[in-house]
Amino acid sequence: MAKKKFSKDWVHRHINDPYVKLAQQKGYRARAAFKLIELLDAEKLLRRGDVVVDLGAAPGSWSQVASQRMAGAGGVVEGRIIALDMLPMEPVAGVEFLQGDFRDDAVLGQLEAMLGGAKVDLVISDMAPNLSGVSSADSARIQHVCELAMEFACAHLKPEGALIVKAFHGSGFSQIVETFKQHFRRVVERKPKASRDRSSETFLVARGVKRQGA
Repeated sequence: MAKKKFSKDWVHRHINDPYVKLAQQKGYRARAAFKLIELLDAEKLLRRGDVVVDLGAAPGSWSQVASQRMAGAGGVVEGRIIALDMLPMEPVAGVEFLQGDFRDDAVLGQLEAMLGGAKVDLVISDMAPNLSGVSSADSARIQHVCELAMEFACAHLKPEGALIVKAFHGSGFSQIVETFKQHFRRVVERKPKASRDRSSETFLVARGVKRQGA
């Protein structure tokens, strides 16, 4: 019975969520679009001509934001946007999509082949693992996903490139931040207004990869 009530409460909040309504008005596939917009504006990131990789892209709202921001004359994307997710994703104008598991070396190889040696300006990751409710197991899963995104970014970003990744406050969060600080010159924590108050999600924005020996 409690579960049914919880579901009704969630539906009620979702329907009345101003960001859900705004996403519908503006044609975004998810309210998460506004989280990325706020992060990009705060950090002054993403320009036409950039190379962007969107990890955990489905349903595609972050790719939609990137596509709009990088659109030049005639609405054509200037630069490249490569999106990846385990789930299928409806096409987004100007976005190349690869379906597969980012944790799989073969999929990672395909992504690298698509880049063709090009260095990346921005990696965005809204990836989140399936959570079990067991705190220790969940924090390990979250840490793993964040570190995978970080390792990819460290290997492929331009010297002044940036990484935006979703993390969650709680057990293991401080270790994630510390690991990021070991690999990037600047790391900030941001919780966009579009993040629900009761959510523990916090986005890390990391810039300037520290090279080996630096």
